[in-house]
Amino acid sequence: MRIRRVYEDPLPDDGARVLVDRLWPRGVSKERAHLTVWLKDIAPSTALRQWFGHDPARWDDFQHRYREELAQNPDCVRQILDLAQKGPVTLLYGARDTEHNEAVVLASYLSSLQEN
Repeated sequence: MRIRRVYEDPLPDDGARVLVDRLWPRGVSKERAHLTVWLKDIAPSTALRQWFGHDPARWDDFQHRYREELAQNPDCVRQILDLAQKGPVTLLYGARDTEHNEAVVLASYLSSLQEN
């Protein structure tokens, strides 16, 4: 499973391209995004996203809270796991911070489920 910014050009080996942001990224057309699916319901809740504000000081707490939200959203999680059984999946996000964003947490969460 890959993680990439939606602003980067698609690669031939991206496989299924899944946008995991609740909001559509500014300046990106649907054609340019080359999405397989936009799963806005798998993104952190609006309240959690606004609380976090991409503040690295809140990163640990954000990860914990977002994982709790993911555990309550098995249908969306299952959609990505089903795609992963068919081939590569690239999780796309719009944040500038490449280390502190929901796609990083989601990829880790999905990996832990695939190992079990």
